Amino acid sequence: MDDLRRIDLNLLLTLNALLSEQHVSRAALRLHRSQPAVSHALAQLREIFADPLLVRRGGRLQLSPRAQSLREPLQHALQQLDGLLGSPGFEAGKSRRTFRLSMSDYGGRVLLPGLLRQVREEAPGVDLVVSQGSREAMLGQLIDGEVDLALGVFPDWPAEVQRQVLFEESFICVADRRSLPQRAGLSLSQWLQRPHVLVAVRPGIDNEIDRALQQVGEQRRIALTLPHWGVAQTLLVGTDLILTVARRSLSGARLDPALRTFAPPLAIAPFAFAQAWHVRREGDAGHAWLRARVASICQNTE
Repeated sequence: MDDLRRIDLNLLLTLNALLSEQHVSRAALRLHRSQPAVSHALAQLREIFADPLLVRRGGRLQLSPRAQSLREPLQHALQQLDGLLGSPGFEAGKSRRTFRLSMSDYGGRVLLPGLLRQVREEAPGVDLVVSQGSREAMLGQLIDGEVDLALGVFPDWPAEVQRQVLFEESFICVADRRSLPQRAGLSLSQWLQRPHVLVAVRPGIDNEIDRALQQVGEQRRIALTLPHWGVAQTLLVGTDLILTVARRSLSGARLDPALRTFAPPLAIAPFAFAQAWHVRREGDAGHAWLRARVASICQNTE
């Protein structure tokens, strides 16, 4: 009982992240905490359990036998606690609840206007808190219970996360009208000669466009990388920059008359936009209501 008094929910969540990641820095990123704070929590946990938990071998941290034995019961306990704190029923018109969602501003443009209208009409007491993160961070937040629903592209996801594809998305190019031929778009060689804008949370080739280029043995020059879909098109006017984006990122937005859209000069595989949630939410009636509203809105997007 004395040990129970020394441990709180935050320590349990930190332990769960450490056992899953087996890396202090990655656990800190997943928890949105500083590395020193997670290191301090690990020291507390080692004292409480009288065990090193994470042991360095060959330059890597590995789980001790005691830590291995804790993984499954800890996840089960966190799921049980989450279910205990959750609401067994849900009446939209009477609910006073906050849902935490994670998405990019692309997801926000596609989803939030319609979702907010439905929430205000059906459940005026429901509040939404929206955050942004990388694909990996969003999945980590779902596992740790930091967000209720994640919207994005999840080609890989852990077993404890459920995923529902909402729609498939294709790509379109945008550039300054004066920098393009009168009617046609650009050939692949012309397109590759131009500098490009990449919208991504972090730089790299972890995107559908650059993977398509890799398959044909080509590489584009990315002159600007930024995380915001909304502002990207405003940066093109008066430049030779090219922006290749998901079509729905432009839907509902007034395209600057100085800009023109055209088809990409190579085949880029479409991507599946999905909502994802932890299996612990399966019995949550309010969560099911939210997911149904999200799916309904996305079915009507073009």
